[in-house]
Amino acid sequence: KDDNSKFWATYKRVSTEYDNDFLEQADDDMGIILTFAGLFSAVNSTFLVGSQPNPGDTTNALLLYLIKVTVDGSNSVPDISTLSSFTGFVPSTVWMQSLSYASLAFSVLAAFGAVLGKQW
Repeated sequence: KDDNSKFWATYKRVSTEYDNDFLEQADDDMGIILTFAGLFSAVNSTFLVGSQPNPGDTTNALLLYLIKVTVDGSNSVPDISTLSSFTGFVPSTVWMQSLSYASLAFSVLAAFGAVLGKQW
């Protein structure tokens, strides 16, 4: 019976050390994943904002036409056919933005998983 109790005492000590080392390493890994996911999300969001089309160009052209109508009077209506019309998005732009949004979603999901892992 004495050998049996020594075995279980040794097993408990060794398993506790192994579990503590494993949990410490997992916690460090989750911290690294959380940091990387946060930085990647910030950079990815910056590129997504920069790749959006500029709606200010059409707005500025329309404001110039309104100013022209105001200055020249209501009888002179400028030709608005020279304004650029929307012809659709370029397929490569759609693909790039779709991939960027998907990578942002997965990055946020990874950060969420890391937070859950650290709190567990």
